[in-house]
Amino acid sequence: MSTEPLAPRRLRPVVLVAAALLLWLGAAFPASAAPSPGEEIADALRTSPVYVGPGLEHAVTPEERRDLVARIEKTGIDIRVVLVPLVKGDPWNGDAEQLAHVVRDRLGGGDMVVLTSGDDFGSGDVQGFDWPRDRHQAREAASAVYHEEEMKEAGLAARIERAIEIIDAGNGSQAYEDATADLRTDAPGAGTGAGDSRAAGDDDTGDDATGTTVGVLAVAAALLLLGTTVLVRRRGRGGGRRTGPASPFAAPQAVFAAARAADEETLRRRAHEEVVALGEETGDREGAGPALARALDAYAAAGTVLDGARGLPDLAGVLALVAEGRDALHEADGGGGGKGARQAPLPLCFFHPLHGRADRTIRWRPMGRRDGLRVAACAACASAVREHRAPEVLTDRVDGRDVPYFEVASEDSLWAATGYGSLGDASLAARVARGDFRRTARGR
Repeated sequence: MSTEPLAPRRLRPVVLVAAALLLWLGAAFPASAAPSPGEEIADALRTSPVYVGPGLEHAVTPEERRDLVARIEKTGIDIRVVLVPLVKGDPWNGDAEQLAHVVRDRLGGGDMVVLTSGDDFGSGDVQGFDWPRDRHQAREAASAVYHEEEMKEAGLAARIERAIEIIDAGNGSQAYEDATADLRTDAPGAGTGAGDSRAAGDDDTGDDATGTTVGVLAVAAALLLLGTTVLVRRRGRGGGRRTGPASPFAAPQAVFAAARAADEETLRRRAHEEVVALGEETGDREGAGPALARALDAYAAAGTVLDGARGLPDLAGVLALVAEGRDALHEADGGGGGKGARQAPLPLCFFHPLHGRADRTIRWRPMGRRDGLRVAACAACASAVREHRAPEVLTDRVDGRDVPYFEVASEDSLWAATGYGSLGDASLAARVARGDFRRTARGR
């Protein structure tokens, strides 16, 4: 047997095969996998309790971050602030609660409060979560900030600081009750078939306002607001075309509370004024385009429903259609729909559209059903569902009794079929245009 070394020509195939094998092993078994987004955030939070992700740097300045860190340290509570844009398709599927759970898990669990940016990217909303649940009333504290009048125009950093202040005081539930006192009224249909929210990981009424004095004041407030709104709009027109962008439909929550407390005739007058105002605003526009066409469709549909309205559910539908029209005008004026635009505005609250615009979507399971629905809800209703309490619901009259409007057969109620915009793909205006409202109205 020869002991001469292998010739270079013979060695070349062996070297090539070995090199290829090493490259394959390196790709199949990397030395260290890249950290997940949750791990990256957790690593940053080990250095500072405030994390501001790409896309929100402009919302919280470095100085504001330092102030938040100092405020957190004074509380003595393990509070972590995680601010990232939340959108469908991201690592947390746009769900603030899922983000909070992931971050806490990556930090090793334990007692903790996590404050996050809201599900609705760009809203300036804050959401709170704590472990053990409700120890620091973080959820209520964050919801209270959303409703506090002095926080309406505040920036994201100020809202977070206010939430931390309430958490430190330990009175989140009371702060929420105080902030939403003007939204509550007696709920004749609350507690009947309102369902529950037993799906893990998803996202009150107070004293009865039944006195004669309260009812008169509510009606007067609604009428005063209507007169003021019409006067301001007419003065603002000045006989010429509007030059500024339209604002998305977002009537003050107190107005919706007054509308709920008022009688049907007062709400009918208010709905009429809103339709007239929408007609004026669409008439002020020049040119054409799909957004303006949708606004005109919503205006026509709102008029159709108003003409045939038979009770509060239909009048609430008029307001929902006006909301669609205002959103379309906002888009026509460059307020949405372009590259990098925020997600479309949410519709009115599914459970009680007279609560006003919803501020989040939640998973809700109707009573007696195994499957859940994704519906838009205001903060008060979302909180009730999350805590397995019956939210205040809009009722309809069926066979001489009041039932939650969504329990009416969908073939007999456009609003039950659509949840005022929460259910289905077609817009409310499109459904009215194809005759769904007139069809269901004939069955009543």
